[in-house]
Amino acid sequence: MLARIYQPPKNAMQSGKALSKVWRLEFEPARALRPDALMGWISSADTNGQVRIDFDTKDAAIAFAREHGIPHQVVEPPQTKRLIKSYSDNFAFRRREPWSH
Repeated sequence: MLARIYQPPKNAMQSGKALSKVWRLEFEPARALRPDALMGWISSADTNGQVRIDFDTKDAAIAFAREHGIPHQVVEPPQTKRLIKSYSDNFAFRRREPWSH
């Protein structure tokens, strides 16, 4: 069973990056999810899909996987492009769209 080691993205309700510094080990699903015949809910018999382990560093997550003989895949986080703007750029004359309310 393959495990994926990645940095989870920040929550949409979160403006800072406080909780996005952790690395997570999560198992890939062994079987496809299927709907329940009676209720229509999605279910699976694979209990490893519920396991999520957080680590402080990527190296600690890799060491844990190797120590327990878990085949793993490391997914590097994408580099975010930062647009540095000031508040006065909202009112600049070089602005493409006119500023109005």
